[in-house]
Amino acid sequence: MQRSDRFMQPVGPGIEKVVASAVRRAPAGTGPVLAWPLACGQTVANRTRAVDFLAGVLHVEVPDARWRNELQVLAPRYVATLNRYVAEEVKRIEFVVASRSLP
Repeated sequence: MQRSDRFMQPVGPGIEKVVASAVRRAPAGTGPVLAWPLACGQTVANRTRAVDFLAGVLHVEVPDARWRNELQVLAPRYVATLNRYVAEEVKRIEFVVASRSLP
């Protein structure tokens, strides 16, 4: 082991703290929208779009009913993850089929 290797730390937890801090300081109603890609991961984020956050509900557009059904099963996990990052409590996520094509 080289000397520099002993002092290397994983950057994941440090970056997570910085991002969580920034999201918590976001204007009211925007934190959960900004945190959606962090909660769901890149693959899901590339196919969905968090639209808005109103009264504890995050509205997320999905490409079709199949995506909506599959993500609904994962919603409790996403809610728990979002609430680690945001100042405003996310009570639930509503998945809505997009009226136009998503990427």
